Amino acid sequence: MKPSAIETGVLAIDGGGTHCRIVLAMNASRVVVNTGPANISTDFDAAICQIKDGLHALATKSQLPLERLIQLPSFVGLAGVKSQEHIDRLRLALPLTNVRYAEDRAAAVRGALGDSDGCLVHCGTGSFFAMQLGGNVRYAGGWGAVLGDEASAAWIGRLALSLTLKCEDGFYLHSPLTQALLVMHDGADGIVAYASQAQPNDFGKLAPLVTEYALKNDSLAERILRKAADCINDGLKHLGWLPEIPLCLSGGIACACQPYLSKVQQAAVVLPINTPLEGAVRIALDFAQGQSKDQNEEQNERPYKHPSGNTL
Repeated sequence: MKPSAIETGVLAIDGGGTHCRIVLAMNASRVVVNTGPANISTDFDAAICQIKDGLHALATKSQLPLERLIQLPSFVGLAGVKSQEHIDRLRLALPLTNVRYAEDRAAAVRGALGDSDGCLVHCGTGSFFAMQLGGNVRYAGGWGAVLGDEASAAWIGRLALSLTLKCEDGFYLHSPLTQALLVMHDGADGIVAYASQAQPNDFGKLAPLVTEYALKNDSLAERILRKAADCINDGLKHLGWLPEIPLCLSGGIACACQPYLSKVQQAAVVLPINTPLEGAVRIALDFAQGQSKDQNEEQNERPYKHPSGNTL
């Protein structure tokens, strides 16, 4: 009997604005390596380098030759994959020979919700909303840090710097958070210089500082998280979320915003079933099993030839 995909192994990659995780899944075992940011819309070449470095590291760690590793059924979910043009470019840039490409949102939904109905609010470096009902998924957001990604870590960090400058202008009174940001960047001019060259991941690194100060009842930190919660509320309304639909929060910022959501929303919150990386593994397995099914159907459709040469 031909071994199944889970016995021979599948490869799954979950790449976002903060890091890229690559896993070899075989039966119940997982061999995982982590590399740096892999958002192809922010820096395509850097994302490719991170993935290639990760594949080499995974080959070494798993003791599976790279030539074999790149032939496994694979799912690659990356931030920034928005079109067939992106997928075609990835196929040319990466050595994987048996692969399905998609945006990283698919892995996050599969990991958090599995096959169950529910709504996912994901706020990591970037952000998006998803509603899964009856096996159908509807998305909103996820358009990147320049035009969207409201309530994401990058959005939080950028807003914190913006509010700090407004405090300098006298719109608001400084708080311990804004004073800390001024010290961190050597004043307002330093903030402007930093922001002019910062990538989403750089802004996102400031988000933990905001959540830290919010826990200390910093007025401006709390103001930022309330604005983020308002964005989450808008996304849920747009998708048609109802109180009876389980609400899953993933990413550090979404969880930090939970106390600022309405009581009805907080009551609907459930824990993620699994991680985005495990979601990517499940999609890779589906991809492999779909191929196996197609091959079996193709073989079954072939006319049987008797040893005499006659077709039966």
